[in-house]
Amino acid sequence: MNYSAKNLIKILLQKGFYFKRANGSHHLYFNATTGKTVIIPVHGNKDYSKGLFFSLLKQAGIDKNEI
Repeated sequence: MNYSAKNLIKILLQKGFYFKRANGSHHLYFNATTGKTVIIPVHGNKDYSKGLFFSLLKQAGIDKNEI
């Protein structure tokens, strides 16, 4: 499994999130149907830890078994 920001953003886009704005290296993604907002830290090509990756998915309301 790839724990990069690029992969996480790809998953969010497939689940109906869209890019709303960025503040420095933090990108804000919003889903209009669920009303959820997720802030994704994008720090180059660094991979997230497994815990952070799944924590961000949980904030988005996406079960890790769905991916």
